Amino acid sequence: MAARLDSDFLELDALFWDAKWTPASPEVFRARVDAATAGPAWVAAGNYGRVRDLLWPRATAIVWLDYALPLVFWGLTARTLRRAVTREVLWNGNRENLWQHGKLWSEDSLFYWLFKTYWRYRREFPAHFAEPAHAHIQVIHLRSRRETEAWLASVDRPRG
Repeated sequence: MAARLDSDFLELDALFWDAKWTPASPEVFRARVDAATAGPAWVAAGNYGRVRDLLWPRATAIVWLDYALPLVFWGLTARTLRRAVTREVLWNGNRENLWQHGKLWSEDSLFYWLFKTYWRYRREFPAHFAEPAHAHIQVIHLRSRRETEAWLASVDRPRG
């Protein structure tokens, strides 16, 4: 998306997680996000409520991938397995820990996070989008991979 729009790309996880899966302090995280979104054009991947007040006023559009839970679950499973098996280096030298994520009851598990937040986000996002302070944001609500692929194919580079 960022390449298509000739924009900077920022991954919020990369700004949040320091080495050894240490979260950045709230002040440091906010400063990183503030600096990364100070330019005229950027695309951010991720959703952190603690920086929504920085991102959303600066955003012109939000792409909400509102996929069905089974699709999200299997996508998370495949991504986590691939990253664990290949030992893919993520942000700041971090790697996925398959054992940690497999403990579904642990707050350190991505699956725990998914089950904890999935329905809440589906309930809360429409209310956030409807707030008058966010009236300037175009919400692109995509419910399937097919919709997402079609929408992405329709996005053109900015002219001039």
